[in-house]
Amino acid sequence: MDSYAATLARMSTLRGEVETHPETYRMLTGERPTGPLHLGHLFGSILERVNLQNLGVETFVVLADYQVITDRDTSANVKSNVREAIMDYVAAGIDPERTTIFTHSAVPALNQLLLPFLSLASDSELRRNPTVKAELAASERPLSGLLLTYPVHQAADILFCKGNLVPVGKDNLPHVEITRTIARRFNERYGEVFREPEAMLTHTPELPGLDGRKMSKSYGNAISLGMSADETAAVIRKAQTDSQRQITYEPVSRPGVSALLATTAVCTGAQPEDVASQVGDSGAGALKALATEAVTEFLSDHRERRRELEADPTVIDRILAEGNERANVIAEETLADVRSAMGMAY
Repeated sequence: MDSYAATLARMSTLRGEVETHPETYRMLTGERPTGPLHLGHLFGSILERVNLQNLGVETFVVLADYQVITDRDTSANVKSNVREAIMDYVAAGIDPERTTIFTHSAVPALNQLLLPFLSLASDSELRRNPTVKAELAASERPLSGLLLTYPVHQAADILFCKGNLVPVGKDNLPHVEITRTIARRFNERYGEVFREPEAMLTHTPELPGLDGRKMSKSYGNAISLGMSADETAAVIRKAQTDSQRQITYEPVSRPGVSALLATTAVCTGAQPEDVASQVGDSGAGALKALATEAVTEFLSDHRERRRELEADPTVIDRILAEGNERANVIAEETLADVRSAMGMAY
């Protein structure tokens, strides 16, 4: 059985265990602050974090600012992207009192774990990682050492807090697998320090962008969570559809129409096929109007909470300062355990 099949088979049991004993789990998740968070982030990961947090799982969210430069030459806008992300987290229901929100660059002990961890992964294992392969294939840049070791950085993110639960989509499962490998090899070589984390496959399938491709700010096909209602309407209005009056859900042959149907469906709790039947032969204009209404209604509370946070920037300053402080305490404790196990506690 491959790792995806095995993980999928374990999901029902794992979710039951988490719901029954949430206090035994420590979750790590996060993203690179490369731009505004969008509707795909909200449904694909953020709402899952909120659910697990509310169950009572101890939660850590890293804004991996150091990892922004794995595939780009600038760190411009990182600081503002971090602040924007925190506003969206809190607006979506992440509670800074129960969830530690922190940045890579502010936690030196986490990054120091990279050194011993690098000795536990081979060059071939790193080059087989799908993210490394995909980024290298999509770029004309030479492979940097930072990009090559990206999976080990993610292992450090998870293991710095001795996390044992990582919500991921299918494509990111290999990152958890290499983290488990590094934890296991460290324990075998130096003694028990780390738990092998488990992957929790997220419920929501990937939400397509408005053109049917993967939702991405670089494609200009995303509905950002920080958009106003008018900005959202403008983005949806510009979405490419086709000339057919009858609206049908056919992702391959009608990607633009199907993306609007999927967006409307996820915001209303319906199925895309049912939304298509509702619009019928009223055409793309009616579909766009329905999609705009659905997104605007769904995000109305989020946007209101976000406006409140924008009105007092000191709230974000405090959340990040407190999160970084908590993360540093835990990272120092873990690094001390690592040094002790390796015989390097002086």
